[in-house]
Amino acid sequence: MVATPKWRFEFNLNTFVILFGFAGGLIAWGATWERVNANQDAHSRSIDRLDNRMTAVEATIRQIDNHELRISAVEKQAAEAATSMRAVESTLNNLSSDMRLVREILQRLEDTGRQREAARQRD
Repeated sequence: MVATPKWRFEFNLNTFVILFGFAGGLIAWGATWERVNANQDAHSRSIDRLDNRMTAVEATIRQIDNHELRISAVEKQAAEAATSMRAVESTLNNLSSDMRLVREILQRLEDTGRQREAARQRD
């Protein structure tokens, strides 16, 4: 009959390497998880800060757009005013030449009236 083997406690190097590797992996995973959670809070604060900055920039852009609209309206009014001033200037020039013409006509009428009076007095 074959004798049953006695149990012996032997150290197997592969078993220890696997157990220490598994434990090290769990520790590394826990440390990585902690870093991710810690950085997640920092990134959340950065995102909130950037969101606030973007809100401020959008408000400033709206103000700039409003100013651009106002400036374009003022430029349009200035161009229309310049056109109106040119029209008034040309009208004044025409009136000036008309007044000169009326003055010349009046002078001719006065001259002819004086010549007639002088002719009557001679007769």
